[in-house]
Amino acid sequence: MSDTNATTTQFDNLISADGPAALVVREHLIPAEGADAVFFPATFAPSKKGDKSGYNIDTAKDGSNVVLIDSVGSQANRIEPMFKEEPYSALVPQIIIKAGKKEINLLDAGHRAGDAIARCSSLKDILQRACKSVLKGNALPLAEIAPTSLVFGVWDSRDTQAKIPRLIASTVRAYNVRPLTRSAQYIPPVDYLGKSIQDEKVEGLDEPGKDSDKELFAECGFNHVPATGTHGGVIADGGIRRDAVLALSALRLLNADTPENTVKLRRYILGLALVAFTKLPLAYYRQGTILTLDPDKPREFKAVCNDGSRADAAITHDAALAFAQVAAEAFAVEPQNEPFIFDTKLAKTTFEEFKRKKGKGAE
Repeated sequence: MSDTNATTTQFDNLISADGPAALVVREHLIPAEGADAVFFPATFAPSKKGDKSGYNIDTAKDGSNVVLIDSVGSQANRIEPMFKEEPYSALVPQIIIKAGKKEINLLDAGHRAGDAIARCSSLKDILQRACKSVLKGNALPLAEIAPTSLVFGVWDSRDTQAKIPRLIASTVRAYNVRPLTRSAQYIPPVDYLGKSIQDEKVEGLDEPGKDSDKELFAECGFNHVPATGTHGGVIADGGIRRDAVLALSALRLLNADTPENTVKLRRYILGLALVAFTKLPLAYYRQGTILTLDPDKPREFKAVCNDGSRADAAITHDAALAFAQVAAEAFAVEPQNEPFIFDTKLAKTTFEEFKRKKGKGAE
């Protein structure tokens, strides 16, 4: 019992009023192929019609630049699904929403408790009450059904407007990069238009006349397809870095209905946050981008106080997990046995109501 009590209270300094403002991590990364290898940042849709998609590269006046490898939102959506896997799955309710033959875990929904898949299901009323409770200063009901929404942030922007800032914010950037381009050429295995494979003229396999027809013919895989000057990745001369922060000062703003429950709530959410925060960073980001820790540059893990002082933090992942398991048990996490059902009629009604409101706003 004494060991359990010690584990329960071991991180209370992090949630106390005079505790650190934040925990911060800085990790230096390199491509799996080597520090000077080519890798591929995220591409984003063009801001103007007619422009091409591209990398998010910001260039300073001195000519140096920074490219975004993975955004805050993307990092959150990559990290959160860890709570579907053992041993982490026992720490949170596994909320399943069934849409037709497909089952979606709420941990995979990009907007978490504010996602349309949840708002338009039999989970709607539960989440709506929980979000209204948040507006009244009680986050306990939301923690009981969607605790990771308190860790990674949620905004119920289409309904109650309840908004909870993310406790964990993580971003991956590369510095002083050299953008490259690449080209490719597809050559079909046979001449589909050639007489050698056509005993007689087949309608639709004659030589396309219009330029648009030629493009469609190529898209269908029947013709040569050149691809020139497309995104070819970057080389990071200034290195790659993941910067992450766990906002303890924001965590201390979470409250429940009683002082006792507030302590349980903060310990529980802290446990989830520490587990996610101390886990090794992801390696696979996308095709052509596998990033690992740089063995030549140590990982920095600091506790930052309100006065700006910084001290080494020595919280291991195993210690964080042990604490989270005890905190979850004290919080009495309840498993969900039955899936919630996505309601297509509710989705249609929700859309029509949203369209009506937008129409009013335009008048």
